[in-house]
Amino acid sequence: MLSRRRFLALGGAAFATAAGLPIYAWQVEPHWVEVVRWPMPLENLPPALEGRTLLQMSDIHVGPRVSSAYLIETLDRARELAPDFVAFTGDFVTYRSANEYGELARVLRRVPNGRIGTYGVLGNHDYGFGWRHPGVADEITRVAADAGIRVLRNEIQVVGGLQIAGLTDIWGPEFGAYAVKPRIIRVLPNGTEMIGQAPPGGRDAEATLAALARGLPTIVLAHNPDAQDLPIWAGVRGWSLAGHTHGGQVKPPFLPPPVLPVENKRYVAGEYAVGPGRTLYINRGLGHLTQVRFNVRPELTLFTLHRAPDTRDEVA
Repeated sequence: MLSRRRFLALGGAAFATAAGLPIYAWQVEPHWVEVVRWPMPLENLPPALEGRTLLQMSDIHVGPRVSSAYLIETLDRARELAPDFVAFTGDFVTYRSANEYGELARVLRRVPNGRIGTYGVLGNHDYGFGWRHPGVADEITRVAADAGIRVLRNEIQVVGGLQIAGLTDIWGPEFGAYAVKPRIIRVLPNGTEMIGQAPPGGRDAEATLAALARGLPTIVLAHNPDAQDLPIWAGVRGWSLAGHTHGGQVKPPFLPPPVLPVENKRYVAGEYAVGPGRTLYINRGLGHLTQVRFNVRPELTLFTLHRAPDTRDEVA
């Protein structure tokens, strides 16, 4: 039987723990970065890329809500991982004004550049207010390029035998016919409404996937994981890397996150099989829109590439 003194002591400890949880979720976990090490098996990977590493970073959200000092410290830590490839999966900023461009440039001066290549894609916030301003995306693309990041806007790059594609954001104006929230960009003098516009590469997301070379090891960068469920992936094999969800930011024990900005609520964080020979990984991101995280630490993901068997000809 508990003594009164022991009962009060346990009660006090429980109260202190409960009282400390909000402080932990506000001040500790949002800046407690976890380095997640993950295998990435790829069909037809060249021997020269066996064991090479790819660092994924996502959702840094430079702007008024995320500490730039925290981001710079995290980028310094990421540089110590000495990745061969680096991939940014969108939401470089939380756009409020053109001031974000200068602050983004200051933060990205510390960005780790992959020894072989550094690539990125845009997220919805990188299109400014309402996700509808390609001019904002142009400026962010320029700032990223100055830092050594090649932003792919419905474009494909092949480097060292690895095929990397980058899709524009499904909520943005450049994605194409399957955009979830198409926006009218302008009305021409003849009354024609222009919904979306071609990004610098001149292709939409569907045409980009159709242009992928079959048989090459392939990684597709696409900010919002809902893009994986569209009927545009026929014949695409390899890995897709996404962000956007922040892992929900708050995950009660044994329960799903109460808030997820996706239609498909199974897309939270981590690895998912999404199609024949196709795997999705969702990074929990480094930044936030509201400074709170619980049971969802911010994440740097370091993948190790290795050759996987081609299972297309196997008979079940």
